[in-house]
Amino acid sequence: MKPQLIIFAVLIAGFIAYNFFFQSLDNRTNTVINIVFASLLFGYIAFMAYSLLKKMKK
Repeated sequence: MKPQLIIFAVLIAGFIAYNFFFQSLDNRTNTVINIVFASLLFGYIAFMAYSLLKKMKK
C-alpha cells in the first residue's frame, strides 16, 4: 500500500505545481487540463480503494 500512497502524493504534488507554476495562458485549455488531472486523481483514489478492499477480502 505504501508505493500507491507515494504515487498518489506525487500526483497531488504535480497537480499543485501545475496550478501554481505551469498554468496555460488560455483559460479553456487550463480548465481542460485541470479536469483531466482531477479525473486522473479520482480514478487513482478509486483504484486504491478497490485494491484495499480486495486485500481485506483475503
